[in-house]
Amino acid sequence: MAKVELKQPIVDEIAALFDGAASAVLVDYRGLTVEQDTNLRKQLREAGVTYKVYKNTLIKRAAEGTPFAALEPNLEGPTGLAVSKTDATAPARIMAQFAKNAEALELKAGVVEGTYYDQKGIQVIATIPSREVLLGRLLGSMQSPIANFARVLNQIAEKGAEA
Repeated sequence: MAKVELKQPIVDEIAALFDGAASAVLVDYRGLTVEQDTNLRKQLREAGVTYKVYKNTLIKRAAEGTPFAALEPNLEGPTGLAVSKTDATAPARIMAQFAKNAEALELKAGVVEGTYYDQKGIQVIATIPSREVLLGRLLGSMQSPIANFARVLNQIAEKGAEA
């Protein structure tokens, strides 16, 4: 059996990850302990993010012709790939948060909703809250004026009842 035939299923697996993905982030995981790696994988799994370590050449081959091909210059050395199909900022956010406690973890680059971001850009993406948090904040800011208006009307009604 030729080497290509052995590697093709892995390339297909990576291509399937990229298909319909909202974001993908590359990290250098050198220096992480087994315990840290296990904790990181657990956090990513709970957020619905797929995290695996693949050979760089296989990632390059799977990314050809997709927006994720922009990651090719960053595919050097040990590379972990985190892909999310639902929450575009989840991989970057979780990785950056984890990197605060584990200095060995280094974000390399990422593609979020079709746009390539280098290391600094992906750090900025990591600061963006999840969609649910943003919607909650929007709803809260929309409710606040209405709630304040209702309190004022209630106080006026109470004063009118006293008189």
